[in-house]
Order: sequence, then structure tokens, then C-alpha cells
Amino acid sequence: MRILCFLIGVVCNLSDFLSALENIALHKPAYQEYPYLAGLPKALTQASNAVDGLKSNLSVFGGQCAVSGNEKLNATWWVNLTNILSIHHITIYYRTGNAMWGPSNGFTSRFLGFSLYVSNTTDKSEGHLCFKDTVFTPSTIPAVLNTTCPVHGQYVIYYNERLPGVSYPYDYSTYAWNELCEVEVYGCPRSGYYGNNCSVPCPDPQCNYCDLDTGTCRGGCNPGYKGHRCELVSKPMESCNNRQSSFYSVLGLFSVGLLLNGMLRA
Repeated sequence: MRILCFLIGVVCNLSDFLSALENIALHKPAYQEYPYLAGLPKALTQASNAVDGLKSNLSVFGGQCAVSGNEKLNATWWVNLTNILSIHHITIYYRTGNAMWGPSNGFTSRFLGFSLYVSNTTDKSEGHLCFKDTVFTPSTIPAVLNTTCPVHGQYVIYYNERLPGVSYPYDYSTYAWNELCEVEVYGCPRSGYYGNNCSVPCPDPQCNYCDLDTGTCRGGCNPGYKGHRCELVSKPMESCNNRQSSFYSVLGLFSVGLLLNGMLRA
């Protein structure tokens, strides 16, 4: 009974923690490399639709999805969080066309094989790979995908590709798309905080980005500090002076020892 109560308490605490996190991507600047240019009004397919907070209509005609251009070999979409922030998890709502999701839905093949990055720049190669699909099929890929990514960064980047000369599974689409009806990035809206409602300062004042759950430093120590505890790094001159002081201390003790030894023999 006690174990059950403990487990329920843990689940409740985790649920409270997750519900207290904020969608830090909401209404932030967004971009897609290849805008849709096939005759539809821009407002129906623009990149910002994926961070407008709307996800009740998952078709292109609802104006709630970001949809990239046709017949492209790669597709890139990103949201700029406007600051380097601590992230906990990311949720993607993919375009379904408001039809039943599964193998019979043609949009599943376009979702397959995508990657998700968090970076401090718009260059995904400089960032952290949060997720790379290598196992999903049209039968298994969810229309709403959650992935935990406890890192800090400014840009969340969605990427997919269908490159020439590369062999892809038979059920992948021929071309690459980003068809994102909503991308929610949950984390703290300001750096240096963690815990419930992101209201607790990181334990170490020298740490800029700490784990949102435990407070452990995850990088971003102030200049002169390093490590998970942001410990002070000794300066070369200070280290040299310390070694020099130790040398002279030992030398002094050695000299005193010789002097006393001489006096005793006398």
C-alpha cells in the first residue's frame, strides 16, 4: 500500500511539473526554407501557422498548418525562441488532412524519416539532435509525436530529406515536406530557473542553464567556471604562485630541520 501511495505521489508530482511548463514557442518567429507557392493564399501555409496555438483543423485549408513547397529534396522549418532557453520536451502535430491517420493516409509517408534539432543558431549541424526517425512506418508513426529533449538552445529545427542516390524505405514519400500544424516546445521562459512554474533559481549562481527537474547544471557556466557544479577554474598565474609558495614552504621546513640537526649534534 505504501509503495502504491509513493508511486501515485511520484506520478502526480511529475504531472504537476509537466503541466507547469510553458509552451515557449507560442507566437515566436518561424521560418520555412521552401514556402508553398502552388496557388494558395500565403496565410494558409506560412511558417508561423505552426506556432499560432491552433490545431483544431489539420488540413491545408484551415490555415493552421505550415506547409512547404512541392517536389523538394529537403525541407527545413524552424522557430526562434528569441533567447537561449532550457527545454524539456517537444510536441509535433502533423498534417492529417482531417482524415483517419494510418497507412491509408498519404501524409504519413511524408512525415517519416524526419529529424528534430535544438541549436543556438539556424545551422542544425551546430546543434543537438533531439530525435531522428529510423523505425516508424505508416502504420506506427503517430500524428501527434512527443519527444523529450532536456537541452538549452534558441532554435528548434525540423528537417527532412529525400536525397538522390540515397536508399530510403519503400513506404517513404518521394519528396521531402514539412507539414506542421503545431510545434509546441515546453520549457522555462527565462534562463537560470527550474522547478515548479520555473520559479526556483538554479542552485549554483554561476550556472546559466540547469536541469528543469533537478537543478543540476547542464552547461552555460559563467566565465571562469566549469563542470556540472560550475566550479572555479584556477588561473595559471594563481596555480603557479600556489606551487611556488608550497615549494618555499617545504624549503623553509627543510632548512629549519638542517639547522636543528646541526644544533643537536653540537
